[in-house]
Amino acid sequence: MGAVRLAELVPQSVAVLGATGSIGRSTLQVVRENPHLRVGLLAAARSSKAMLALCQEFSPSVAWMADPKAATALAQELSGSTTQVLTGADELDALCTEHDIIVAGIAGVAGLRSSLAAARSGKRVLLANKESLVAAGEGFMRVLRAHGTTLLPIDSEHNALFQCLRSDALGRVQLDGVQSLTLTASGGPFRTWSAEAIASASPEMALAHPNWSMGAKVSIDSASMMNKGLELIEACHLFSLAESQVRVVIHPQSIVHSMVDYIDGSSIAQLGWPDMRTPIAHALGWPQRIASGVERLDLTQLQGLEFSEPDLQRFPNLALARVAMRAGGAKPAVLNAANEVAVEAYLAGQCRFDAMPQLVERALASDLGSGVVISDGDWESVMSLDQETRQQVANWLPSRNVSN
Repeated sequence: MGAVRLAELVPQSVAVLGATGSIGRSTLQVVRENPHLRVGLLAAARSSKAMLALCQEFSPSVAWMADPKAATALAQELSGSTTQVLTGADELDALCTEHDIIVAGIAGVAGLRSSLAAARSGKRVLLANKESLVAAGEGFMRVLRAHGTTLLPIDSEHNALFQCLRSDALGRVQLDGVQSLTLTASGGPFRTWSAEAIASASPEMALAHPNWSMGAKVSIDSASMMNKGLELIEACHLFSLAESQVRVVIHPQSIVHSMVDYIDGSSIAQLGWPDMRTPIAHALGWPQRIASGVERLDLTQLQGLEFSEPDLQRFPNLALARVAMRAGGAKPAVLNAANEVAVEAYLAGQCRFDAMPQLVERALASDLGSGVVISDGDWESVMSLDQETRQQVANWLPSRNVSN
């Protein structure tokens, strides 16, 4: 069979939450390649200038801004257009049900509420917000199942795993014969650095990822390998496996995006150039395939593929994520909140690189989250614990800037 013709593809309305971020920009690049996809909703925090350009290009029915002042400014610029400008979390919750596909690309725990609203939509949700599953994983998955919502991960690693597994019409994977999952990690910019060099690395060094173009938070998480720790927790919830069944290997070329290991000795992997448009296009078109604009992988161009075990002495965040997942309950939410504060402090020059995992470890060892029960879709409890953790970790920070 040949490729699916565009005339056979059903028109779809797409809501892009986090439209001005890296996931949003990559999503809109894929939309440009596929005329059957129409942008119905664009949502962003406060970048009214960037949103204005996107609204003028895509003419969404609604543009939503988290910042009321940014919403007012955007509304003035779009006066007389067909795009309605809205603000307010309740408005965004309601808007999520009006579109065929919802791209949950708002970064951090700030994206939890909108991701949960998308989970209740009964539509197709493309999830890039790791924190939804890290902080509220079991409840989040139960909400999805209760509403018959299709969840397709668009992190490159989880999307790769999804592609390597069989799934039903709702995107629910079949685990018959699966032994374990293998997540690949680039190793980030400090893969070959000594522990001493890593400890005093500057934010500029940490932001210089060798393979991927990402936002500042994700880039720092990649450099510390917390990103892979969060992905490990996410994989456990997405695919209903124990922490011990998810392996992480370092693969600096970022060509093999992850693999599924079966009980018969087979391992099925997904390969491609490191470009977020590939997993996004897969999820936007699923179960069909659509154009992404990404160059086809040519194996003859590759100089070699390397794989190795992660060094937990130099990158302790990966081990801490396993500790949080094994502890269960609200501890993964504590891990996430403590890490977000640590990353913000590091970028602001308030702590050294090696202080970030120390802060996370201290938070996990504390009473934070003990006795907290997070029920299905209970984002208020998650946010309350998140704020409590943030305040406590902030109190542990140095009172003045430190030299990196």
